[in-house]
Amino acid sequence: MSARTMAHFRREPTEHTPWCARDHRCGITEHRSPDLIADEIGGRAIVTRVRAGDVDYIEIRARIPLHHTETGARWQLATTLRLMRELLAEVAIRQQMVRHRTERPAVGRRAAQ
Repeated sequence: MSARTMAHFRREPTEHTPWCARDHRCGITEHRSPDLIADEIGGRAIVTRVRAGDVDYIEIRARIPLHHTETGARWQLATTLRLMRELLAEVAIRQQMVRHRTERPAVGRRAAQ
């Protein structure tokens, strides 16, 4: 019978940030802040700051009760998507993340005939 060996993976320790939770929320490749929760509005919105590598992100999760009819629920979904796009356009500070709304070279251009 031959002995089996397992490879040992090593990683450089990453220092905690001043804002991270410093607990189980911090993973191998990222640091996470405690959740900021808004739940007094009939639904629930959770915002978390995340650092992955050398880039900081905001993670947004929401739980919104949907209308009991299909039409109402679809309207809510469409409105949520539209507002999330507007939110991203307003808060994204890096040009590579979201292009500015006025930079739309295809709008107004006629299709080749």
